[in-house]
Amino acid sequence: MAITMRHSPFHNQRPTDCVIDLIILHAISLPAGDFNTTHVEALFSGHLEPTAHPSFAELAGVTVSAHFVVDRQGNIDQYVACEARAWHAGASIWQGRENCNDYSIGIEMIGDEQHPFSRAQYRETARLCRCLMHHYPRITSQRIVGHQDVAPGRKWDPGVQWSWAHFHRSLAHIRHANLPIAITASDAVSASDDSTPPCAHRSSASPDCSSASPAATDRRS
Repeated sequence: MAITMRHSPFHNQRPTDCVIDLIILHAISLPAGDFNTTHVEALFSGHLEPTAHPSFAELAGVTVSAHFVVDRQGNIDQYVACEARAWHAGASIWQGRENCNDYSIGIEMIGDEQHPFSRAQYRETARLCRCLMHHYPRITSQRIVGHQDVAPGRKWDPGVQWSWAHFHRSLAHIRHANLPIAITASDAVSASDDSTPPCAHRSSASPDCSSASPAATDRRS
């Protein structure tokens, strides 16, 4: 499975000595119910034209991103290197720790509250999560959560159409996954020429990161 490397300017450094130990699953469609990825790509790259659709006016000036996007066919795009802090969770808390962007990986799945997610999305999202779990061993299956779980009452996604039972069955069937993900910014630059997927290497564990977020403009609402 190839991963298309894209670029989002909406990221910054994680806190010093931060350990990545959480995956947050999201759902997105722009405009609502449109499963083409063109406008999502424009939003994450900072090129969304507010006049392209009436609903985009409220997104003018919004700076958001995710590490990965999984489309309806199971294709994966990467926008931010894993070691960088993408702006996907906004105001959030998990098990008493705030600022989930500091210690999480964000995965957006193209979808909404009205349509079931595709089988390809379950399979490839699970494959991606297994790869990330290999590289970041503190991420367990219990530490893959929804945006609605870290921002309850504020966010709905991935929502009622996402079957966690289906996802965990898919995850259980995938024991090894070597996807060419970009762990660092340099990986993102050289990914097309690197014959060894970065996810095949496991880094040593680091101390837990502080809950204090670095100065940044995280405008995910």
